[in-house]
Amino acid sequence: MTDERRRNTDGRIARGERTRDAILDAHTALLREGVLKPTGKLIAERAGISLRTLWLNVKDLEALMAASVGYWLGADADLRRAVDPSLPLDRRIEDYVAQRVSRLEHLAPAARSAALGEPFSPALQASRREHVRRVQHDVEEAFGPELAASGPRGEEVRHAVFVASSWPTWSTLRDDLDLDAAAASAVMRTSIERLLRPR
Repeated sequence: MTDERRRNTDGRIARGERTRDAILDAHTALLREGVLKPTGKLIAERAGISLRTLWLNVKDLEALMAASVGYWLGADADLRRAVDPSLPLDRRIEDYVAQRVSRLEHLAPAARSAALGEPFSPALQASRREHVRRVQHDVEEAFGPELAASGPRGEEVRHAVFVASSWPTWSTLRDDLDLDAAAASAVMRTSIERLLRPR
């Protein structure tokens, strides 16, 4: 390949990557603004490209969902911090709740949008499974001593802590009960404390 052809190829690849980044940025921004089901036309307009260019760079809606899922999972991973299981329980609960609230608030736009498309999208279904797996791991990591001490109830307590800090519960507190983040955090903290304290 000549140097000129290589430069042309490299230029096309770079332009394609910039276009795909612009599409993902546009989709993400629209979700954050509360547009839960943005159309291709709206995404293209926000990205500053034609609708034809959008679908040339993103094969179909499922491919767009897969790219979006990758972004949100990456952003969630960046917010994850291990909770030291050697700390006192009070401190671990505080650290766990603070982290869950930060991640849930960050993911809220994507979670609300995903609820509309999840039954029809393998990418969104896979995303939910990964989020569930992450939270289950975080519960076990942070509260392993208490779960072990619960004996036969350990599995029940683990599931209950998961539910108390899951997206559906957070959505109920924030959207259905109209609590602000501080009040919803207090409910999560109280729920987890009551589940983990020795009786």
